[in-house]
Amino acid sequence: MTAQTTKLTISLPQNLLSLADKMAKDKKLTRSKLVALCLQKMAEENLRAEMEEGYKAMAEENRETAKLTFKRQSEIVPDW
Repeated sequence: MTAQTTKLTISLPQNLLSLADKMAKDKKLTRSKLVALCLQKMAEENLRAEMEEGYKAMAEENRETAKLTFKRQSEIVPDW
């Protein structure tokens, strides 16, 4: 299934346009496809960074839960 596309007009500094044209040519892509791929990559990087922050926050919460659990476990389960 092909994603719906919308035409877009943007302005870029000449050096970025030259870079985009070179990259598109090297990768045998259209300018549009190159821009789409770059935006997709940025979106994936942002998602990865958000997930990493979430995992770090959960790790701290899990560490605190483990501390509480160990303390309660030692009160309930006898030493062998």
